[in-house]
Amino acid sequence: MLNSWSSSRLDLHISPDPGGGRRSGLESALRTAIRGGRLPAGTLLPSTRGLAQELGLSRGTVSAAYDQLVEEGLLTTRPGSGTRVADLPQAAQAPARPAPAPTAPSHDLRPGLPDVSAFPTRAWLAATRRVLTHARPEVFGGGDPQGRIELRTALADYLGRTRGVITTPDRIVITSGYYQGLGLLGGVLAASGTRTAAVEDPGHNLFREVVQRSGLTTLALPVDAHGARTDELTQRTGAAFLTPSHQYPTGVPLHPTRRQTLCAWARSTGGLIVEDDYDGEYRYDRQPVGALQGIAPDRVVYCGTASKTLGPALRLAWLVLPPHLVQPVLRAKQQADLYTETLGQLVLADLITTHAYDRHIRAARLRYRRRRELLLGRLAAHPGLTAHGVPAGLHTLVTLPPDGPTEDHLLAECARSGVALRGLTELHHARADRPQGLLIGFAASSERAYPAALDALFGVLASTA
Repeated sequence: MLNSWSSSRLDLHISPDPGGGRRSGLESALRTAIRGGRLPAGTLLPSTRGLAQELGLSRGTVSAAYDQLVEEGLLTTRPGSGTRVADLPQAAQAPARPAPAPTAPSHDLRPGLPDVSAFPTRAWLAATRRVLTHARPEVFGGGDPQGRIELRTALADYLGRTRGVITTPDRIVITSGYYQGLGLLGGVLAASGTRTAAVEDPGHNLFREVVQRSGLTTLALPVDAHGARTDELTQRTGAAFLTPSHQYPTGVPLHPTRRQTLCAWARSTGGLIVEDDYDGEYRYDRQPVGALQGIAPDRVVYCGTASKTLGPALRLAWLVLPPHLVQPVLRAKQQADLYTETLGQLVLADLITTHAYDRHIRAARLRYRRRRELLLGRLAAHPGLTAHGVPAGLHTLVTLPPDGPTEDHLLAECARSGVALRGLTELHHARADRPQGLLIGFAASSERAYPAALDALFGVLASTA
């Protein structure tokens, strides 16, 4: 009986009322499900044999009910394709659900996003096949809160080779995106007695809010042409959250003297440096600036992510931790979500060890450099606009002349023209003057769509000049 019950190919939750007869009850239940919208047009119903077995009815009863609903126009049947819900007139169905509003802009110039249309699908599929071909059964069981050893080992080698990070696999924790990693760190720091944390001003407001929700009070660390003002850190500050290789949003790297000042502060006070290396792979005019972690691995947490190289949807990031933080962060990770999805970790590890990841990044770097040059060429025709942070990253900060259109006005006009980008003022934490500017990304749009996006943007700039 168990084998017979489990042999139906399709499940259908339906509860016929036997009060008026078995066939009548089944017909009524199906009509209600169809007209109420629970079974939309095109839904394939179970076979008469399968549904009869599941409901404890005779096959003839189910066949007769199906035939009746076919006669009423509620079902259609075709040899070889089974019985399906008919495409009913609008009045016979439940009110249609409103279509979701489109989320993608017509022209995407938002900063900090990669070109997901260039996701390395073939390489990812090939790596997935290799992983699944050789995967042991335990891969499909519970995961390790610290992350798969295969990925941690691959990352330790890769980060040392490409970013100058000093680590071993046992000091790496895999997280479900940088957002989660930042929250875990903030919570661990707050639980250990840290009360205040310095954050860059301007800086990423979403991540600043994550630090604040962790229970830490944030102090604004001004940013100038040499990066964050690390000389303003004090004994009272327990941690500093920075983007030293390519400051977000200004694009400036942290000056070598300030790097030394920052590390000296951390060693003398016991403070912690949290290094967000969000786009460290993308440097165009000279050799990449090495990770700060390589200077002070005992005082720096290095944060990396696949969201800027492959895509945010993967939800894969990593924390390279000083030894004393590994176990506290692991406990926090277990409490958050036990562990990060496993198969994606194994596929990424395969991409790194086979160097397909390197090849993808090199190709992306060339594409983004071409788009950056195209953007700079267009900006040259607007001498009042000044570009910053152009040697690296996925966006350029353009500051606005004081006598020109305001940032709010330009953003509103861009939105009306279907151009999505970001303004500078919302990223300030404590500055009263709040300089105005536009963050123009050159990665989110596809190679084909990017020129049209620039045309739309510079059309707005020309019309508002």
